[in-house]
Amino acid sequence: MNIVVLVKQVPDSGSERKLDPSDNTVARATADNVINEMDEYAIEEALTVKEAHGGEVTILTVGPDTATDAIRKALSMGADKAVHVSDPAIHGSCAVQTSAVIAAALGTLEYDLVLCGAEATDAQLSVMPALLAERLGLPQLSGARKLTVEGGMAKIERQTDGGYWEVEAPLPAIVSTWDTINEPRYPSFKGIMAAKKKPVQTLTLADLGIDPSTVGLASATSAVVDSAGRPPKGEGVKVTDEGDGADKLVGYLAAQKIV
Repeated sequence: MNIVVLVKQVPDSGSERKLDPSDNTVARATADNVINEMDEYAIEEALTVKEAHGGEVTILTVGPDTATDAIRKALSMGADKAVHVSDPAIHGSCAVQTSAVIAAALGTLEYDLVLCGAEATDAQLSVMPALLAERLGLPQLSGARKLTVEGGMAKIERQTDGGYWEVEAPLPAIVSTWDTINEPRYPSFKGIMAAKKKPVQTLTLADLGIDPSTVGLASATSAVVDSAGRPPKGEGVKVTDEGDGADKLVGYLAAQKIV
């Protein structure tokens, strides 16, 4: 069972995130960058499937040179190898362009299953699994809270209001996972040391046969036109209860269109 896990390095959601004023793209060079949290659940699920069926887990990342930190963490969790697509021309690419790069990189690999987090915390678009499924002509099983692989089929449970759906598709397939699917393992000291010796292949756009003019900010399908910092918090409103506190509170909430 060959499994590819898509991993993205993103600015830590627990720290302040900014846009680069020069082009309104995410300021990654000055950010506290970490592996996308949702991707850790996908990695864990891939390792669980590998432990049940054998095979190997490959990490696939598209990003700048600093994304090697995310790759090393994924390898230290137990993945076997990695592919890192890095090219300056990719900077500022939209989801549509990025999906073309990822699809081309997947074309260099053999896989039965592609796993990814349901969303990236820096964009929260949740569109990459669908874009890749369309480009590659593969079935997509999205939003998995449980995954079972057996008999050449992948079956998931997808959370719904008041219950869940069971959805299945033949392999190869693309599966996106939510944070309810498992609890990611922590890298052990042995795993961290072993990660340093695991192979990481670096590819450029030229290696993938992609014209640089088709990606990047200049030809992106969307771009940030303007932005402003979060305004400082103002003083709170104090309500003195003189027997009509509840009415005053409801009136304030109604004025704010909260109720």
